[in-house]
Amino acid sequence: MKKDFLTIRDLTAVDIEGLIQRALEIKRAEKKVTRALAGKALGLLFDKSSTRTRVSFQTAMIRCSGQTIVMHASETQIARDEPVKDTARVLSRYLDGLVIRTYSQELLEEMAHWASIPIINALTDLYHPCQILSDMTTIVERRGGLDGVRVAWVGDGNNVANSWVNAASVMGFELVLACPPAYRPPRKVLEGAGPGVRLVEDPMEAARGAHVINTDAWFSMGQEREREKRLADFQGYQVNKALVDAAEPGALVMHCLPAHRGEEITEDVLEGPSSVVFDQAENKMHLHQALLERLLTSD
Repeated sequence: MKKDFLTIRDLTAVDIEGLIQRALEIKRAEKKVTRALAGKALGLLFDKSSTRTRVSFQTAMIRCSGQTIVMHASETQIARDEPVKDTARVLSRYLDGLVIRTYSQELLEEMAHWASIPIINALTDLYHPCQILSDMTTIVERRGGLDGVRVAWVGDGNNVANSWVNAASVMGFELVLACPPAYRPPRKVLEGAGPGVRLVEDPMEAARGAHVINTDAWFSMGQEREREKRLADFQGYQVNKALVDAAEPGALVMHCLPAHRGEEITEDVLEGPSSVVFDQAENKMHLHQALLERLLTSD
């Protein structure tokens, strides 16, 4: 049966634990090339710019002896009003899986409905599930597990924050989100949140007792016109030394990158001893390999 990965909630806690352990096993193998996906072709249909997500998926396929085909929607017949259902069915006859990075979660879900191959969410405006899988991999790598972990999210209640809400709900760890009232995750995301998910306005309240402090840019792709307003609205929500000092000793600082130094995070924290941002970036590659093995080789 075809299995897609559109949100974290498509996986069980056992699924997530298995993917994390496989990703860490792949990392320990130190770039060993396998034949797991030999002869497989993975499509990458990207409407949004990407560095880490695109390259990590491509490298993951290379390490499994598979191939990738990179497409932008503007270069396909979708740009000339071909129905999504037609594109989905045609690409299903060419490819073994399709990774999509786009704006609309609804478009992604429509593609998955009509495709007969696995569809993977590489980011929409609503969710970024692959990012959170690799972030949890980094936490497990550094702390040994997710049990008893308290994660603080500081800043915009965006697609990354939404996927953190889903992850905390599935895995059962504590998540405290400090967001300005106008920038909280949407109601439909919070309605399904687990008991460990809590919203506050004060970043210090979120940081106290946290084992992980996480943030993201205050404005994302497509929000450039809101830059000045957002810079004003997010004052006081910066991850800086004072915030890190309020967390548990040895707390990890995470950022999915790209970072705007001096805005949502200070240079000294991003480059400091608490930061694991480049481990996060590397672990995307290992986690994506584990995910592709799982989805493209299952019956």
